[in-house]
Amino acid sequence: MSTQKVLIYGQRLKEKDDTYVHTLVDTLTQLGYQIATSAEYYELLATKSYFEAYTIRSIDDPSKEQFKALFSLGGDGTILNAAKWIRNGAIPILGINMGRLGFLASIENTKIKEAIELWHSENYTLEKRSMLELKTERALFADFPYALNDFTIHKKDTSSMITIHTYLNGEEMNSYWADGLIVSTATGSTGYSLSCGGPIVYPGSGNIVVTPVAPHNLNVRPMVLPDSVELRLEVDGRADSFMCTLDSRFETITQSDILTLKKGDFDTKMISLKDESFMKTIRNKLSWGLDKRN
Repeated sequence: MSTQKVLIYGQRLKEKDDTYVHTLVDTLTQLGYQIATSAEYYELLATKSYFEAYTIRSIDDPSKEQFKALFSLGGDGTILNAAKWIRNGAIPILGINMGRLGFLASIENTKIKEAIELWHSENYTLEKRSMLELKTERALFADFPYALNDFTIHKKDTSSMITIHTYLNGEEMNSYWADGLIVSTATGSTGYSLSCGGPIVYPGSGNIVVTPVAPHNLNVRPMVLPDSVELRLEVDGRADSFMCTLDSRFETITQSDILTLKKGDFDTKMISLKDESFMKTIRNKLSWGLDKRN
């Protein structure tokens, strides 16, 4: 029996999810794993009747210990927050879908036991997902200036469009006159960028995507770049402040802020179980190639 340690992570615990969480905890315990979780999720678990039957501890900083895996319970947003919690990308993540689409959280909640047994028997591969790093003169997102999905700039206090001056390795790339701009990783290409007309980029392809949000120029299109480049962004408009985001987190910026984006110095590792693949996920989740005529 294994004595290795694992993490479970969630942001909320709905009554309808009790059975699935109980199955996860019970399966891991029976396989001999020691379980830890965040302080916030620990408090939610402590209200459940099955909690006392298991040994689960609360932990503040998982990067200080060795864990074999993190099991994320929720949707894709939960995985994004889990990546921030583990901080350095050393712990691989398996997403279990408790939400709606669950693109990154590809394991359906009805298949938890089978998925954990596959993982335990080493029937999986690790996919390295690159991160975006944001650098600024002042401390924006000081606790974790990285994104697994995307960085965005948006208008904030006015309905007027904004202008985002964009430079590629110091050379002028474009001045986007739009509602905003998205810079996404390959992982994030199937998120917000896709909904704004951006392309689907295969994970591990070594690319980032720059996608304008409602641009006013018909000849402006999303652009795919190698992830070795450095982007510098400066924004101006009629308002004094704007909003920028890293995944689900946001900060307020001004026209004096200069924002630099490049590939992060570590990857986030995602667990891909046997018979699961990116192409299978986009077929099932996005109806890729579906033709109702056939």
